[in-house]
Amino acid sequence: MTFTAPRGTQDILPTEVLYWEYIEQVTAAVFSQFNFQEIRTPIFESTELFTRSIGTDTDIVEKEMYTFLDKKGRSMTLRPEGTASVVRAYLEHNLGAAQDVQKLWYQGPMFRYERPQAGRYRQFHQMGGEVLGTKSPIADAELIQLTIRIFQKLGLHDLEVSVNSVGCQVCRPVIREKLKSFFGDNLPHLCEDCQRRFKNNPLRILDCKNKKCKHYLMGLPSMTTTLCHECQDHFQGVLNALDIMSVRYKHNPGLVRGLDYYTKTVFEVTSKHLGAQDAVCGGGRYDRLVKLLGGPEVPAVGFAFGMERTVMVLKEQKVEIPALGGKKVYCAALGHAAREKLLSLVKDLRDAGIQAEMEYDDRGLKAQMKRADRFGAVQVVICGDDEVARKAVQIKDMRTGEQIEVPWAEVVQKLIS
Repeated sequence: MTFTAPRGTQDILPTEVLYWEYIEQVTAAVFSQFNFQEIRTPIFESTELFTRSIGTDTDIVEKEMYTFLDKKGRSMTLRPEGTASVVRAYLEHNLGAAQDVQKLWYQGPMFRYERPQAGRYRQFHQMGGEVLGTKSPIADAELIQLTIRIFQKLGLHDLEVSVNSVGCQVCRPVIREKLKSFFGDNLPHLCEDCQRRFKNNPLRILDCKNKKCKHYLMGLPSMTTTLCHECQDHFQGVLNALDIMSVRYKHNPGLVRGLDYYTKTVFEVTSKHLGAQDAVCGGGRYDRLVKLLGGPEVPAVGFAFGMERTVMVLKEQKVEIPALGGKKVYCAALGHAAREKLLSLVKDLRDAGIQAEMEYDDRGLKAQMKRADRFGAVQVVICGDDEVARKAVQIKDMRTGEQIEVPWAEVVQKLIS
């Protein structure tokens, strides 16, 4: 019997992991610059956490969650997104008591049962950040600036930022009625999902991925004029802050997010290198979620980006991934005595912080040099019986081809200099 990875999952092989490590390191460094702290939550939670937070009328809850009963009959779900878990942890551990504003970031696998396609898997991975404890539009703008900083540091270009406001509980009913009036005549032409959404949450029609439904979005009236004064002021504050931060953006009045907990600001970062499913990153404000999950009224804003799609864009734009882990040195041994000497040297090099490797078996120098090249060695230490007798080694620079003899006592210092 031959085993394969389940449909919608993938093995991330060593050559691919280089991209992932690069994204993780760059993103963690940017989060640190913006004073975010990492939080790690379980990959499964009580199902009710997600049904209450995401919304029962969303595609995720209706169709995509991996839900199961544990041995005590409790309904558990593999997390389909990260925000609900972060908010649950925020409340459970009373993080708001430590400081008024909490800035948290996370990374890890998420799970959604949907049709696999380019950059979208049933087990996928996200990195994201949440700011809890402030209503300030500056926080929204700063979070958008942070996402752009991450992608710029990764070396990506041709990205576009779209922003919008979806209102609050005060103006949302007016927005819904305006949308119902707009879609009313074309309702029979919309897909079944959108016809159902029309009654419960017409705002969700704007997030439909059906090409036929997108046709009927042409001529969509701007929702901005329907916003209450508070939402209008907040949205203008976000745009002003983005202008001050020199963040380029466009206002997309048709932009919504696929989760019901969003209020006021929503945003997306898209890439023209991804085709129809072009979103690399998305987020927005969710001022009611903490209270919805049993806590006090705590305003918040957050975002997340998919690592699989980011890897796709890195490859598409041919971004050169810098070598991670520092200098690489390969030790080529010719004979038993030389191998014993180099075994000690490899240990000393690793102690000094150098990524060192050596051949375990008896192979010729040509074969070992090929392996050194595959390893990515910058320098190769060559030692045979003659070098053992002279208490020295040969060091070859793989970039220039230059080869010099170095006394054994000076080898480590020579290689770390």
